[in-house]
Amino acid sequence: MRYFRIKGDRGSDYTGYIDGSYKWGLPGIICPACKATWSAGSKAYPSVDLTPVAFLADFEKARAEPLDEYERLSELVRPLLPPGAVLEPGATFGSFVGRAQGFFGPLVSPDPWWLLVRREALEKLQAEGVRGLKGCPTVLRFRQRNSPELLDLELLPVGCLHPDCLPTNRKPACPRCGRNSTPLPDDLMLDATTLPSHLDLFRLEDYSSVIICTERFVDACRRLGLDGVVFHPLPAR
Repeated sequence: MRYFRIKGDRGSDYTGYIDGSYKWGLPGIICPACKATWSAGSKAYPSVDLTPVAFLADFEKARAEPLDEYERLSELVRPLLPPGAVLEPGATFGSFVGRAQGFFGPLVSPDPWWLLVRREALEKLQAEGVRGLKGCPTVLRFRQRNSPELLDLELLPVGCLHPDCLPTNRKPACPRCGRNSTPLPDDLMLDATTLPSHLDLFRLEDYSSVIICTERFVDACRRLGLDGVVFHPLPAR
């Protein structure tokens, strides 16, 4: 199986623009061990409804909290997560709410860690047998008529980079908060032993801003003429 990294097609004629935020989120943290204040936020679970959780206001404002408070809030959220979900500081939940304008392609990647799809494109991909596609509603206000229905693809974090593409002098992750301070390498290589056999679209667990798809996903998009993104092949071993 061949794998590809997905990025937005900045050379296309699509003019779509989106601005907003997810309805809820975990705070960033202040780690007592490594002394870092950090929040990643590329792990998003738009299918997760936090309304059963008491004190929803704790999840509505972006901020940093002591690690113990972050862990307390994480445990309130954990029972509501889909199987395979992984939490991190800044993880977000619920529908993306905001405004949009312009012309959007079938696939939309406003940021490297974010992928949306038109409903009709999602249905075509599912009919082709592409696995692991879960489209979640967005709450977007458009400034034009005949606006598209854009669905937020919920991407589970699975798989890792191969150690051979990482610096040999990298620091280990913080044993207390798990923070990985090694920047994303320029040349990526996937660790084949960690990649899922049941998903054609996912994000990496260790570098969750990286969205990965299989050649099955790429072939389906090309057969169906679904554009708006580009596919960069990645080695795996």
